[in-house]
Amino acid sequence: MGFARACSVALVGVEGVVVEVQADLEPGVAAFALVGLPDKSLVESRDRVRAAVVNSGAEWPQKKLTVGLSPASVPKSGSGFDLAVACAVLGAAERIDPAAIADVVMIGELGLDGRVRPVRGVLPAVLAAAEAGYRHVVVPEQTAGEAALVPGVSVLGVRSLQQLIAVLADEPVPEEPVSAQGRPDSMLAGLMMPGAGVGTGLAPFAVQGSDGHRPDLADVAGQHRPRKALEVAAAGGHHLLLSGPPGAGKTMLAERLSAILPPLTRRESLEVTAVHSVAGILPPGEPLVTRAPYCAPHHSATMQSLVGGGNGLPRPGAVSLAHRGVLFLDEAPEFSGRALDALRQPLESGHVVVARAAGVVRLPARFLMILAANPCPCGRHTLSGAGCECPPAMIRRYQSRLSGPLLDRVDLRVEVEPVSRADLMGRGGRGETTAEVADRVREARERAADRLAGTPWSTNSEVPGHELRTRLLAAPGALHAAERDMERGVLTARGLDRVLRVAWTVADLRAADRPDASDVAVALELRTGIQRGVPMEAGAS
Repeated sequence: MGFARACSVALVGVEGVVVEVQADLEPGVAAFALVGLPDKSLVESRDRVRAAVVNSGAEWPQKKLTVGLSPASVPKSGSGFDLAVACAVLGAAERIDPAAIADVVMIGELGLDGRVRPVRGVLPAVLAAAEAGYRHVVVPEQTAGEAALVPGVSVLGVRSLQQLIAVLADEPVPEEPVSAQGRPDSMLAGLMMPGAGVGTGLAPFAVQGSDGHRPDLADVAGQHRPRKALEVAAAGGHHLLLSGPPGAGKTMLAERLSAILPPLTRRESLEVTAVHSVAGILPPGEPLVTRAPYCAPHHSATMQSLVGGGNGLPRPGAVSLAHRGVLFLDEAPEFSGRALDALRQPLESGHVVVARAAGVVRLPARFLMILAANPCPCGRHTLSGAGCECPPAMIRRYQSRLSGPLLDRVDLRVEVEPVSRADLMGRGGRGETTAEVADRVREARERAADRLAGTPWSTNSEVPGHELRTRLLAAPGALHAAERDMERGVLTARGLDRVLRVAWTVADLRAADRPDASDVAVALELRTGIQRGVPMEAGAS
């Protein structure tokens, strides 16, 4: 009787569980049984592994073979267990030393010819293996760079099962033919989810044009107040509502927000890359996402596509794909009410918990949300002489699609006015570029990070209201206007906390130690829309 074991990883959402793959050979009629709660794609690995082993020059054992995936209570899906199953079978057949694979984590799909094909989710799988104490990982050659991002782990990238057998058996490693130059690598098909390419608005560089031109804030004509709101939103991580008639530039402004956000830190990059790797939108050749992602789902998106879902275990939705980046909901009132209200919990907590019959998954969802809305169904309600024919009841019904509890979680609400002829023709001069605004945003973020050092928070939008009222105090008398608005019912208790957060961000942008009355006035104007007589030009003190 022969026995051997190897290790692999089962992904539950974006978190991994190390699975021990055990192979047992007993005398009897040749058979192959796979146990341990596998799904359909994993059951099919029996045929893939047998063909791959034979075509790699190894002998398939003609005995009763049982392969167990432990722990058996964890659901296992996907084809990433093929490599571990094959090595466990060869170890039980004594083709390779069982001790050489006992503490090695193997991730990869096997083709019938023995080639090792890449799979999605390699980074979170290797992170889970490292947290469990494993130090040696075998992955497909195409994903070795992604696996190498995890510190303290020795990564071996293999192109075929024959190569891996030679390495484990201490034999000469055979040379594998290289794919022809100029042809797309068919092996990379396993890394990309069909329909999740750059054109879907999900990739980090989705706002880049087809000619390589990246949109710049200097392209926006006029719009001083929305530009100021965009800068404040980026500096403090505040959610933003842009309302105005069609053609005023709401989408144009939103597409430029991700470019002024600071680059992701190392920990944030690993979080975002793990989500994108599981979702199948990680660009080949770019194993690490360093820029803030940008996700802009269509208004026909369902609640499951926004917060996560799908058959079996839930998969990441748009709120997770926009983690540490921007989620732009254009034509926000056209989204279903259930889908919009499902955003309330992740807006507060920074994660989403999706419960399905197959299990409960916790997905990261700390994003910066931008809503764009027209004033009425035809969009001409706020334009003088534009001929809006929408009845008042229809306008109220259209505007009420954005519920009060959702809007209460939006820090900044700005009216985008139509562009004047002078601004459009360039007579007012070009505005500040993305690079200039991004420098101010980066400096403001650094001031906030220094002030919040030693706390669980890094941006002003994350600080609880209790801390703002007890420890991080504004200047004396700065909150008089906000307190009056709260007494009049203009602000709720949550709204007052959010005004304080925005005021701290405005103070950081002008390099002040703490917010004063003018900073609170700017925050109140950006939240309520009531003009307070303060300058709103970008960069104004």
